Amino acid sequence: MYYNEYSNCMNIKVATSQFSTIKGDFDANLNKAINIIEKASKQQVDILLLQELFQDNYFCSTKNDKFFNLAINYPSHSMFEKLSNICKEKKISLPISFFEKKDDKFFNSLVMIDSLGKFSEVYNKSHIPEGPGYNEKFYFEKGNAGFKVFDTPKAKVGCAICWDQWFPECARILTLEGADIILYPSAIGSEPHNPELNSKEHWINTMIGHAAANQVPVVVSNRVGKELEEDTELNFYGNSIILDHLGNVLKKMNEIEEGIIVEELDLSISRDYRKMWGNFRDRRPDLYKKILDF
Repeated sequence: MYYNEYSNCMNIKVATSQFSTIKGDFDANLNKAINIIEKASKQQVDILLLQELFQDNYFCSTKNDKFFNLAINYPSHSMFEKLSNICKEKKISLPISFFEKKDDKFFNSLVMIDSLGKFSEVYNKSHIPEGPGYNEKFYFEKGNAGFKVFDTPKAKVGCAICWDQWFPECARILTLEGADIILYPSAIGSEPHNPELNSKEHWINTMIGHAAANQVPVVVSNRVGKELEEDTELNFYGNSIILDHLGNVLKKMNEIEEGIIVEELDLSISRDYRKMWGNFRDRRPDLYKKILDF
């Protein structure tokens, strides 16, 4: 039986969000995100998750060289200073997903801005999808630096990006590296080549599995709305979600609403549970090398 009488309480307020974007209007989308941040701040949120590539429509639905103009430089772009100042003012930590131009290469990237306004190192998305409506290999190099856990004043936060979230190896490594909580900014919706396919439940079940298998809270942010580029239409199904360390759904949004959901977590409970349950203690890395043969 599990007891928590001797744990030091580690309360943290987390929030996730979802909103539709305005095509071709970086400033308007950034202002939408700032409005979300302000709402979270009013509820004393410590860490807020915004969706993947929130600065514009999900341009990867088609292949078009013009969209490389959407890429920005880190840290010189004005967005980063603006968000850093907001983080300091609101005492909130933000993992920020963005389309990065670095020298002559392009990445789907993330940086953690903590509640002191400090920047982490940049994470480049590791798994790059390719398929109808999700042509990311046309735009992004794959990241090769490994998965990142970021220190914030309230928690160690593991972050990865969208397609990364489908890989159990990613969630396991983030947990082994000390993540108290895992955050995934996402952009997922309909499948243009197969309108009958709705991956929503599959997606949610996969997130539940990561939380339960690793005994770590998982938070995901998705976008909402219909986006049309050329002859390709995507309908993003939202359902941003907060899961506890057993995979229980604590809060979930629907397919159309915009805004935030907030939950207070005691991270000492999940830390103690991981120690008590023993599947990290009883791991057999000596047997897992076989996975590299496939």
